[in-house]
Amino acid sequence: MKMVVEDNAASWYINELQLEKGDMVQFFVRYGGCSNVQKGFSLGVVKQTPEDIGASFDSKGITFFVEKRDIWYFDNHNLRVELDKSEDEPIFQYEN
Repeated sequence: MKMVVEDNAASWYINELQLEKGDMVQFFVRYGGCSNVQKGFSLGVVKQTPEDIGASFDSKGITFFVEKRDIWYFDNHNLRVELDKSEDEPIFQYEN
């Protein structure tokens, strides 16, 4: 699995989570919500120190990552995090 966090989405997370260079942000699987790849599950986001990184991407001095234990959720898709300019919030794109 590969992941990309576009610069404008990284900037949004930096502002919203009050991140500083060197911080790490985890995308994790949570029960509930809406997803295009796993019904009944969605992604949560938290500033966190990793245990066992399965995929990561660095943008603007921040490391965004998914733990190995959560890779199943992506069902062989890659993750692209973009900023929806009309809603001013990140959106997750699952790509083959």
